[in-house]
Amino acid sequence: MSEADAAALRRAIPEVVGILVRRGADFASAEDAVQTALVRALERPVPEGVRDIRGWLVTVAWRAFLDQVRSDTARTAREERLAREPGPGPVAQHDDTLGLYFLCTHPVLTPTSAIALTLRAVAGLTTRQIADAFLVPEATMAQRISRAKQRLTGILLDQPGDMSRVMRVLYLLFNEGYSGEIDIAAEAIRVTRQLAVLTDEPEVAGLLALMLLHHARQPARVIGGRLIPLAEQDRALWDVDAITEGVAVLQAALTCDRLGQYQAQAAIAALHADASTADETDWVQIVEWYDELLAFGDSPVIRLNRAVAIGEADGPQAGLAALHPVGEHVPRYHAALAYLHERAGETDAAAAEYAEAARRATSSLEQQHLLRQAERLRQARR
Repeated sequence: MSEADAAALRRAIPEVVGILVRRGADFASAEDAVQTALVRALERPVPEGVRDIRGWLVTVAWRAFLDQVRSDTARTAREERLAREPGPGPVAQHDDTLGLYFLCTHPVLTPTSAIALTLRAVAGLTTRQIADAFLVPEATMAQRISRAKQRLTGILLDQPGDMSRVMRVLYLLFNEGYSGEIDIAAEAIRVTRQLAVLTDEPEVAGLLALMLLHHARQPARVIGGRLIPLAEQDRALWDVDAITEGVAVLQAALTCDRLGQYQAQAAIAALHADASTADETDWVQIVEWYDELLAFGDSPVIRLNRAVAIGEADGPQAGLAALHPVGEHVPRYHAALAYLHERAGETDAAAAEYAEAARRATSSLEQQHLLRQAERLRQARR
């Protein structure tokens, strides 16, 4: 199968699930049938002459669903009713994709389950691919997805949903980054781009812009197994096309004059992307955008990042003063403290804080980077 056909199939999956549900399948069975059809399609080429990939997937998935029904003798009556339903034929144009986003991020699901189900039912990944991305056995992921679908029993596909929860799940999905053969961040961008087409909500556009702008820096973030901080990244490695698209999407969202937290975060990322060098960064504007973010909710993480920005805009002592109230319980507090101490020329304090930050780091890449920073300052004192 060509890459174009595979991509078209995966884009069609959410709509095809909706079509099967409207024909009488429950969500869990419809999703299973579409996954079966997808696996079959990936194992063998789409027959020559097929122009409507979506229609072909509907046909294969509907047959897979009927096979599931027929295999259960306790559902004989239901099989007879479904067998009398019209065959696949022309595919209706009603699109239940947005409802599928709502269903996969329903409040009855934990964030972890919502992410897994979104990857399967919306993104069209196989259970094995999802398991590989989350570094768990395939059987474990299959059970997680199965339990999630069981919790959705009785919840209809066309019920109103919470867009803010959908965006939160997609943002969490994006932050999973890259693991195994699947770039989860790229999948998050793809399904968020699809969501942006389905709604005129500017915050969805803001979320898409934020993802694009952050993902554009991915090629420069880790080099030779080493974490490279933003200020030291080779900006020539940044994805210019992704930055251009992200800025354009953000500008269009901001013209709606319905500012939200994702748009504000994207604006900060755009200011970083706009600077040719770290020294040219407009830190004053970045502080102002952090103030806008705080208006949507007082977050210690936002206050920490704002303190670092103040340290760049108004000097390290001002940054230290802004950072002090945040508290050391906040992740990366000691790393920010170390950076500001170093900027102030207080190398002993900075080295000690880098070492403490390394001790508290949750990833080996970050820990090794912080240890190198501490050792660099210790070496400079000798």
